[in-house]
Amino acid sequence: MRSAWSWLSILLFLVLLRLGQSIWLTLPSTGTKCVSEEIQNNVVVLADYVVISDDHSHSPTISAKVTSPYGNNLHLRENATHGQFAFTTHEAGNYLACFWIDGHNPGGGSVSVNLDWKTGIGAKDWDSVARKEKIEGLELELRKLEGAVEAIHENLLFLKSREAEMRTVSEKTNTRVAWFSIMSLGVCIAVSSLQLWHLKRFFQKKKLI
Repeated sequence: MRSAWSWLSILLFLVLLRLGQSIWLTLPSTGTKCVSEEIQNNVVVLADYVVISDDHSHSPTISAKVTSPYGNNLHLRENATHGQFAFTTHEAGNYLACFWIDGHNPGGGSVSVNLDWKTGIGAKDWDSVARKEKIEGLELELRKLEGAVEAIHENLLFLKSREAEMRTVSEKTNTRVAWFSIMSLGVCIAVSSLQLWHLKRFFQKKKLI
C-alpha cells in the first residue's frame, strides 16, 4: 500500500509539473522583462510574484502588468514588492505578464523577481475541495490525478484543433501560391507572345523577313 502511494504521488507530481511552474526573473535597471504562455479559453490562472532582496529594509519596488491576447488589461499594479493576480481566460492565445522596476530602487541595479504561475488544475484549491467533499488521503490524490488527466486531455484537444487550423491556413496559402504561379506563367507567356508578334511585324516592315 505504501509503495502504491509513493508511485501515485510521483505520477501526480510529474503530471502537475507542467500545470504549475515557478519562474525566476532578473529585471534590468531599465526596460521590461516579460513572460508569456499560450492558454486556451475558460482556464483558471493564478500567479504570485515577489521581489527577492537581501536588504529587507530598503526593498526595491516594481510594476506588473498582465494583458490578454487581444490587449485587454487583466492586472496592473505599481510600486509593489509582491502581488497576486487571478483570472479566468475568455480568449485563447498568448497571455503576457510584464514586470519592470519603477522609480524606487536604492541599489540602482537589477532586481530579482520570483513568479509562481499556475494554470488550470494546478491553480485549483484542493484543500477547499477536500473539506467540501470530505475526502482525504488516497482518494484526494486520485481526484487530483483525475483532474490532471482531464486537463492534459483538454490541452491535447486544443493542440489538435490548432494543428487543424494551421493545416487549413497552410493549404489555403499553398492554393493561393499555386494560382499566383499559374497567373505569373500566363502573364509571362502572353508578354513573350506579344514581344514575338511585335518583332515579327518590325522585321516585316524592314523587309528583313
